[in-house]
Amino acid sequence: MMCDVGALNAFFESEFPQAALRVEALGDHMATVRYPVDERALRPGGTVSGPVMFTAADCAMYAAILGHYGLIPLAVTTNLSINFLRKPRPDRDILAVCRLLKAGKALVVAEVDIFSEGQAEVVAHATGTYSIPPNDRRGG
Repeated sequence: MMCDVGALNAFFESEFPQAALRVEALGDHMATVRYPVDERALRPGGTVSGPVMFTAADCAMYAAILGHYGLIPLAVTTNLSINFLRKPRPDRDILAVCRLLKAGKALVVAEVDIFSEGQAEVVAHATGTYSIPPNDRRGG
């Protein structure tokens, strides 16, 4: 692992101050991020909005990639698809757990399971691809 939780949280706070999330865990080809849920994260009908879950998925992928490769600020999302499976709890934080399926030199493929904190059922599932910039290709 090329980066730790503290360094990633400092990076997110510095580069994405608008993001309300925290990296909770890093491991071998994985990361977990927490998106705090409050009234700003809710949509009509008392559920967490899709953009919140999409953001959590994208940031979990980015965190797993930075944890694996090190701080590569210019790694970018090239594709992200999300399936909303069930209504998340409006009174629980969102947890996004990413697993890197393939960490290559140029592309990274990942999947993310999204949960309402404290519940075992997945509320959304995302898959995505990130591109690693040519000058930061360190092998995978």
